[in-house]
Amino acid sequence: MPKSDFLQEATERGFVFQCTDLDALDAALCAGPVSAYIGFDCTADSLHVGSLLQIMILRLWQRHGNRPVVLMGGGTTRIGDPSGKDESRQMLSDEQIAANMAGIRRCFDPFLRFGTGPSDAIMLNNAEWLDALGFIPLLRDVGTHFTINRMLTFDAVRLRLDREQPLTFLEFNYMILQSYDFRVLFRRHGVTVQIGGSDQWGNIVAGMELVRRTDSKTVLGLTTPLITASSGAKMGKTAKGAVWLTADRLAAYDYWQFWRNTEDADVGRFLRLFTDLTLAEIARLEALGGAEINEAKKLLATEATRLAHGADAAVAAAETARQAFELGEAAETLPGVDVPRAELEAGIPAFRLFVLAGLVASNGEARRLIRGGGARVNDQPVRDEGHTVSAGDLQDDVIKLSAGRKHHRLVRAI
Repeated sequence: MPKSDFLQEATERGFVFQCTDLDALDAALCAGPVSAYIGFDCTADSLHVGSLLQIMILRLWQRHGNRPVVLMGGGTTRIGDPSGKDESRQMLSDEQIAANMAGIRRCFDPFLRFGTGPSDAIMLNNAEWLDALGFIPLLRDVGTHFTINRMLTFDAVRLRLDREQPLTFLEFNYMILQSYDFRVLFRRHGVTVQIGGSDQWGNIVAGMELVRRTDSKTVLGLTTPLITASSGAKMGKTAKGAVWLTADRLAAYDYWQFWRNTEDADVGRFLRLFTDLTLAEIARLEALGGAEINEAKKLLATEATRLAHGADAAVAAAETARQAFELGEAAETLPGVDVPRAELEAGIPAFRLFVLAGLVASNGEARRLIRGGGARVNDQPVRDEGHTVSAGDLQDDVIKLSAGRKHHRLVRAI
């Protein structure tokens, strides 16, 4: 059993997958504050739930008195990390990367405390040092410590080649630049630990080896497990797309609903990883069975939403769900869409309205929903694919649309 408070709790909660030297990390944590970093490339203007585990382990790291370092990949995004990818990423312009970075910054504020204290988080951008690199000096300084033989053994490279998928020379250099990041952070900021998902193991080890070869110092690596639902579904993905962390990409209510729809077998695990509830309270909730497990799911949804969107948004989402599901009311706070009254007076096909409201992604999917009996207008089933929704369906200037029992939207006449 680890001696440090962080490793004890991280292990009990399920954050720890691999560590390059668990005893050394445990000793370092017992000796005093330790700085650790995680890198985030800027491929979109927000992060989604697939990145939440990394944010939560940084949160736990800080809660135990250590300093988290968030490294924005302003430089490495120009290349694209091949880890876990079957094909090359789309190349982004510098303007797109800058806009994405500005959006991603917002994701961390609810979870981490930034400042200048010994355990306050800091945010850095690796473009600061990568943009200044000269190609020949980099090859002489860093490239000599990497052998092609060794690089071909790492999963990020080997799996792409095994699948006969192309790996560009640009992507092949990603490992070298991520290793260089670790050395810069070690030298400039005293960072001695890199944390990442399990697919980052090769990149982390490469960085450790670079620091050992060039600086004769030992740094450490820690990885978290790949999180999937019990059904095998990828974490953070739904039929309607990614579960984003910022409200402009996904409403707090929809974020709450994502967690509320957690599979029964995952409730305890997700409570440990994605909330601040005590382990004792989680053990109690995990033991609930039958219909009571739904109360645990609601608490998971509310606690996860509180962390990402604040207490007020979490309470509002929970109350909206209660009114919509338990009371059968069309709560005013349900997310929805504004439609000109003139269009409603002319009549809009129901399948098209479900698409406009964001309940489905396409007309075909809407038609299948209707054929399957899952579509309702004002809580009344829609059975005809040709059904038209009109101004006559307005109730207090709104129409309630439902896809199944758990997804609802309001159409507001303007």
